[in-house]
Amino acid sequence: MRIYALANQKGGCGKTTTAIHLAAALQARGRRVLLVDLDPQAHATLGVGCFVGRGPSLVEVLNEEVPAASVLRHLRVGLELLPASLRLAEFEEEAVHALAPERALQRALAPLAARFDVAILDCPPRADGVLTANALRAASHVMLVVETGAFALQGALRAREIFELLLADSPRSPELRVLATMFDRRTRFARDVLVAMQARFGEAMYDTAIRSSVRLREAVASGTPVLWSAPGSPSSLDFFALADEVLRSPAVTHPQA
Repeated sequence: MRIYALANQKGGCGKTTTAIHLAAALQARGRRVLLVDLDPQAHATLGVGCFVGRGPSLVEVLNEEVPAASVLRHLRVGLELLPASLRLAEFEEEAVHALAPERALQRALAPLAARFDVAILDCPPRADGVLTANALRAASHVMLVVETGAFALQGALRAREIFELLLADSPRSPELRVLATMFDRRTRFARDVLVAMQARFGEAMYDTAIRSSVRLREAVASGTPVLWSAPGSPSSLDFFALADEVLRSPAVTHPQA
């Protein structure tokens, strides 16, 4: 199972929107996909139309109270969700007293490895927390999601430094790729930012840039990803292109728990 951690050190970069729609695009391409919501705000859970706080969630899995398989919520054939809840914030605070808390997700996902082809992890909007550390340890790939806006490049470089520190003692580091989001090709500023990102990150950049779209924001707010409601829309085409890039990328050996 390939495991992609979608992360940055800030909110508002399109990370959750990307996690939801990439998962949906991979499912539409015939892959068995697990979407994991690691954000205490539970935006990915809400963004696919699931209630928050009804039944067990990821926090019970991380605390080893229940197995991950018992918490899965079925969304569509081939796409399932490990939902978040507000209690994830408690896990973040209490984990400092636990033994190897950054490996809890890796242990939890191991029994699901044969059940899914790809797992998409939506990280919280901070790079240095225990929840993001869990995602990085579990991941075979890290997708740094960067909006094409002011100070985006500086923020992305800082986030990458934090990720490298968190993985300094890991036996195998995941592959790091960079995705540009919220791209408005009509503005010279956005085009200049994209060129600067490509110059800085080189081959680590995905060729696909996710274009800015009101429809994408509305889709997440309504709980119905745009790939389900309008599979032929420009936004859907962007995520199908990204999914195809992801599927073409070479496999990376999964870190051992």
